[in-house]
Amino acid sequence: MKELVFHRQFVPMLERWPDKVGFHDGDRSRTFAEHGDRVLRLVDAMRRQLGLRSDDRFAVMACNGLPYLELYHAGFLGGGVINPLNLRLAGKELQYILADSGTTVAFVDAVFADHFIRNIAEVRADLPLRHVVLIGDPLGGGPVGDGEVGGAAPCDLRYDDLIASGEPNMPPEPDEHDPAVLMYTGGTTGSAKGALLEQRAEMLNLYHIGLALGFGGDRVYLHQTPMFHAASMGGILGIPATGGTSVFVPLFEPEAVMATIERHRVNWTLMVPTMLAMLLQHQAFRPERLSSLRDLVYGASPMPASLLDRTMTLFPELDLWQGYGMTECSSVLTFLTADDHRRGGALLQSAGRPAMGVQVTVRNPEGAVVASGVDGEVWARGGNFMREYWHRPEQTDAVMVDGWYHTGDAGHLDDEGYLYLVDRLNDMIVTGGENVYSIEVENVLSSHPAVSQVAVIGIPHDLWGEQVHAIVVLNDTTEVTGTLENELREHAKRSIAAYKVPKSFEFRTEPIPLSGALKPLKRELRRPYWEGRASAVH
Repeated sequence: MKELVFHRQFVPMLERWPDKVGFHDGDRSRTFAEHGDRVLRLVDAMRRQLGLRSDDRFAVMACNGLPYLELYHAGFLGGGVINPLNLRLAGKELQYILADSGTTVAFVDAVFADHFIRNIAEVRADLPLRHVVLIGDPLGGGPVGDGEVGGAAPCDLRYDDLIASGEPNMPPEPDEHDPAVLMYTGGTTGSAKGALLEQRAEMLNLYHIGLALGFGGDRVYLHQTPMFHAASMGGILGIPATGGTSVFVPLFEPEAVMATIERHRVNWTLMVPTMLAMLLQHQAFRPERLSSLRDLVYGASPMPASLLDRTMTLFPELDLWQGYGMTECSSVLTFLTADDHRRGGALLQSAGRPAMGVQVTVRNPEGAVVASGVDGEVWARGGNFMREYWHRPEQTDAVMVDGWYHTGDAGHLDDEGYLYLVDRLNDMIVTGGENVYSIEVENVLSSHPAVSQVAVIGIPHDLWGEQVHAIVVLNDTTEVTGTLENELREHAKRSIAAYKVPKSFEFRTEPIPLSGALKPLKRELRRPYWEGRASAVH
């Protein structure tokens, strides 16, 4: 029997709680019936007005909010395959993803419309993009249609007008293996890869989260992590499906988060450690402002031990959960549970144990499973993994072998099955919850005429977890000056997002040490920075 499709969550939701107010976005509140009506009209209009088929890609670049949730739900009901865009994408990255994905429709809100349109203007004629839809009112009050948004950017129509043109008809159910999400993740070759995720994978991921943490009508969930991130999927799909209440802040800001938690008595949210650190360090923070919280999930980057200790001391009754995963598995592989946190000790350095239905092994370079306590590459399998990297069969085959996904992370399992991560085989840097691939940054910096060699590593940062650090060997004709760092940063910003640009530089005269395979010995480069510091990944 077909079960693992979003229709089986969405239809009962409308039948059970039509009159319940389940959505709060600023001063806007909606019942489940009102939400369902808008979503169904949106699906219909996406098909009839925009010409989208269920397997066509549509992009979203917007702040957190009800429109983003509506677009996710419309996509899962057959409106198209949603391509959620990282809000920090630089112009060339944005152009690449739109072209690579074959996106034909983009939804942008007023905050990002100007950035989006200006950065695709010179190549729009070469993109498959047919329509740009504006969510909300244009900044400055300019007209929409006839090529203008706020006097600057060509959008074709307004989001609310699009919804008004649709009929609230329930579309036919998709198949479990139909694609639902195309989510781009950083690439070691310098360009992002699109992970194509099916209905079945996303629904199984939802079940994994529900079995671990529990959904229900008493849940009041705050969306504060970006909704373009895979870690948000549990809140996007599971909270509404089980009658919980969804609350939104458009962009993370500590005071707004605390005020929203107080106003709506939020009892569950997700944060990356950097967000939590910023909140606890804010001048307006008081523990009682978060007194309604029952569950706090963290992940996406290492949690500094001092921050975890402070959180557990401030909120002894709060259930803390760590999730480890990646975009390719719809988000979650393992959980460090609330009970694990209360056991404490060495467990707090682990990433927990696999979710029900997920298998995790650690293997040597030959693919053989190693004994507990022995480091190797983490392999995993489950029904929640991607179908493929979009149009990249060789890269898909390289990471998906006999049903097992090669995570590229190094670690070991203990005798109880807890996973301990010790390094990243692909030298990925996680700064503030965002993935940065060192080779991508190195490729950009090495194109500067002053640079002879460059190696990019992650070094400790108390707030961001890691910061991007560049070790640079200059050519013989260049001297280190007070303006050189800024010059290199500006050079990088023209090609990559700001969060990927190195925050610090180290200039050397001697060559960067190389391995026998002529690759930089990054472990040796990192060691001086990480010695004596506890970290889950170094």
